[in-house]
Amino acid sequence: MGETTVKSLESRTAAPSPMVSRAELAPERGGLLKLRAPRRPRIWVEILLIAVSYFTYSLIRNGVPEQKAQALRNADWIWEVEKALGTAFEQTVNHTVNSVTWLIVTMNYYYATLHFVVTLGLLVWLYRRHPGRYAPTRLVLFATTGIALVGYYMYPLAPPRLMSGQHFIDTVRVHDTWGSMASGDLKQMSNQYAAMPSMHMGWSLWCGLTIVAVASAPWAKILGLLYPALTLVVIVATANHFWMDAVGGLICLGFGYAVSYVWYGALPHRLPRDVVPVVGMRSAGGPPRTEF
Repeated sequence: MGETTVKSLESRTAAPSPMVSRAELAPERGGLLKLRAPRRPRIWVEILLIAVSYFTYSLIRNGVPEQKAQALRNADWIWEVEKALGTAFEQTVNHTVNSVTWLIVTMNYYYATLHFVVTLGLLVWLYRRHPGRYAPTRLVLFATTGIALVGYYMYPLAPPRLMSGQHFIDTVRVHDTWGSMASGDLKQMSNQYAAMPSMHMGWSLWCGLTIVAVASAPWAKILGLLYPALTLVVIVATANHFWMDAVGGLICLGFGYAVSYVWYGALPHRLPRDVVPVVGMRSAGGPPRTEF
């Protein structure tokens, strides 16, 4: 009887013996928590990361084989689908805006510059004013751009201005302006048949949604709404994209937000504005750790 009681007490007080103890798991979980915590990276690291990422994106995008025949067939198919839907308005917009020289020239330069200027400017603003939301929002942009590369490879597509027999106007060539890497002397530097999805649209939507979500000034929110809308008009008017390419950009952006949500557990604008310390799990025999 006494021996049975002693064994019963030992079984109650003995610690469980799993494959890995909780104390051994604590550092690993604390490291993951630290890795997933929004934080402001060092500025020189961030500049290098963005530069290398864009270089890699351009290298891969332009390294995708220019499947001209298939790209033109895909463009014809999209054009026919839009006609069947009654939404083939690209040619009308292209010809109408092209008739106003100052307007189309402005759009050519808009297409060539704001795509980079606004995106980089917003990244800098987030880094300085919303450091806690910077990394999650940047992840959205990176994931959006990364999945777009799959689209370029899987679905080569000619822009409307390169279609044969449809009478679209290449506004950059007609007005002798610098507005597209795929026109004039610069065409050898860029894959001309990577129009789907439109990253002009994807990036502008990223900018617009970010501004609307985190800016406090009403005028800034209005500009955030206008920017992607104007970009849609520009990419159509300059015959660089079908409106369906813009839908492709929207889908890629949705994927980018999904990746960021899964990693950080919330949409970027729902996270704290400022960087906050991460309280790690209690290590074996010690107090809770705080990671920065």
